[in-house]
Amino acid sequence: MTAPQRVMFRLRVRPEKLDEYLRRHDPVWPEMLGEIAASGRRCYSIFHLGDGELIGVYETDDDEASKAHLAASEIAARWEAEMAPFFVAQDGRADQTAETFPEVFHLETQLAASRG
Repeated sequence: MTAPQRVMFRLRVRPEKLDEYLRRHDPVWPEMLGEIAASGRRCYSIFHLGDGELIGVYETDDDEASKAHLAASEIAARWEAEMAPFFVAQDGRADQTAETFPEVFHLETQLAASRG
């Protein structure tokens, strides 16, 4: 069995729109939650670091397939169109173009490897 990919991304929300952005995520549309799950993303969280900076983290078995599923989704397209005005310097849909970062350390992976 292949270990899941863990993806971390960063977005920045316009400070004057932060309260509304947070409100729109409490709760997210049920149909959008279904599309995220159907795309293969799980253990998905978004954290607010302050000043509108967001860090998101999720697991998936295939991030490219997950992105493709969301890119083809009419529901995700509507959600992303509604979210687009909230973001600073976002070129394209956030679910497709958010800045991502490489994983450096994961406890469970290293523990499993050390047990051989």
